[in-house]
Amino acid sequence: MANKRRLSPVRVILAVLILAGIFYFGSKNIRRWEEERIIMSTRDPWFASYVDVTAKPQYPFEQNANLENQGNVVLAFIVSSSEDACTPSWGNYYSLDEANDELDLDRRIARLRQLGGSVAVSFGGQLNDELAINCKDFNKLKEAYKSIIDRYDIDTIDFDIEGEGLSNPDAIKRRAKVIADLQKEFRSNDKNLAVWLTLPVTPQGLTESGTNAVASMLSNGIDLSGVNIMTMDYGESRQADQTMQYASERALIETHRQLGILYDQAHISLSDTALWAKLGATPMIGQNDILGEIFTLDDAKGFNEFTLAKGLTRMSMWSANRDIKCGDNYVNITVVSDSCSGIKQEQFDFANTLGQGFSGDISSNSSTITIESPKTKTVTDDPAKSPYQIWTENGTYLEGTKVVWHQNVYQAKWWTKGDIPDNPVLQAYQTPWQLVGPVLPGEKPIPQPTLPLGTYPVWDGTVIYDAGERVLFNNVPYEAEWWTQGDSPAAATSNPDSSPWITLTKEQIERIIEKK
Repeated sequence: MANKRRLSPVRVILAVLILAGIFYFGSKNIRRWEEERIIMSTRDPWFASYVDVTAKPQYPFEQNANLENQGNVVLAFIVSSSEDACTPSWGNYYSLDEANDELDLDRRIARLRQLGGSVAVSFGGQLNDELAINCKDFNKLKEAYKSIIDRYDIDTIDFDIEGEGLSNPDAIKRRAKVIADLQKEFRSNDKNLAVWLTLPVTPQGLTESGTNAVASMLSNGIDLSGVNIMTMDYGESRQADQTMQYASERALIETHRQLGILYDQAHISLSDTALWAKLGATPMIGQNDILGEIFTLDDAKGFNEFTLAKGLTRMSMWSANRDIKCGDNYVNITVVSDSCSGIKQEQFDFANTLGQGFSGDISSNSSTITIESPKTKTVTDDPAKSPYQIWTENGTYLEGTKVVWHQNVYQAKWWTKGDIPDNPVLQAYQTPWQLVGPVLPGEKPIPQPTLPLGTYPVWDGTVIYDAGERVLFNNVPYEAEWWTQGDSPAAATSNPDSSPWITLTKEQIERIIEKK
């Protein structure tokens, strides 16, 4: 009888551990996806206009609570009192008691809730100092925030961080530590505290100061409900031919990319869908602070459709006070008013347009859960199914060149070599590549466009070509990257890394044709 091979105890233990690992990680990933499915299915996107509490004339937010898209409001702004940095005030105009006595604010909030409305409070803003800037005592700062939460019985707070509040690293750290402690305390008492971070943005995404503010919140353990970007006042960052809608959509796409990197750096892996749910947007309706920037009703309609399709949790606007046409006696509508939009409209047009589909309640979304999900596997690009050339590490790409990488199309913003298209950089200026969008099902390589004979000399193997000179080879235009003689442009396709020739981009060829 043959000898039976016996398993050693070490091998048995190893096998058990491997099986246990497979079961654990497999079940963990399944559980994560199931949790995410549940959270996303119960997610209730909400719309809430900001209301400038100190604006004159006083805006009657409570009287409109039973009207469509008027039930949720974000009251702005709580800031430091000029008399005491650790004492909260409304816009440095009213103490909390003065706001109650002179504005009847507490009663109006109660009336809003009586009519089924919901309230959040925003700290900060552009004009005054957010509490964390000058209130440097941890316990006093915590008590200041808590006093607002307790007085107005809210479970959602918003931090509109601009100016010094964003550029002051000490304030950023101080705020994050205090809010993390406060959120932890609330949850230990079975209470929810949703935290939103509202930040300025450009079509290229968050600034470095903005990403630092998010990173600080995450590194201190704050479970952010989301990042709400101020899609407004773009200035020179918006190209002249870009509509406000397009610029705002680009800002969201770039912030979504940045947010994924920030969560990765915090060792939290979120799916694409979950990241979109962590975003909010706040346009400034009508005339923006910058002359020539006007967010129209058409912009609002298109932007609403875009955000709903992406799955944002929050839509806001600045501000409810302004959602009405300026009166006939308003002399210059290009000057921003706190009480009208500066464009032709009916009252509530912007709220009804932007709020379409965002019918949830602020409080119903106050319970935030960060859902982790497994990373997607790296995909392999197939040349037969790619509309453009597949990016290679040693390839050289001129401005405007489109490539395929990990089943996405990227376009070079400037000359580049060796820069990975999906390199996880936080700022858009740090990468030469602009993500255009995914490779679509059924796509095939796009034929190389040609130019008529005579546009450039036909390549001749006996001629010496200097860098920058152009030739035609089978009617396809090529440009020499360096001095060359006898090197056929045909090799540029089969071996682009060593070829001195590079094909002109489709956009370059189209411009040449237009000039003719």
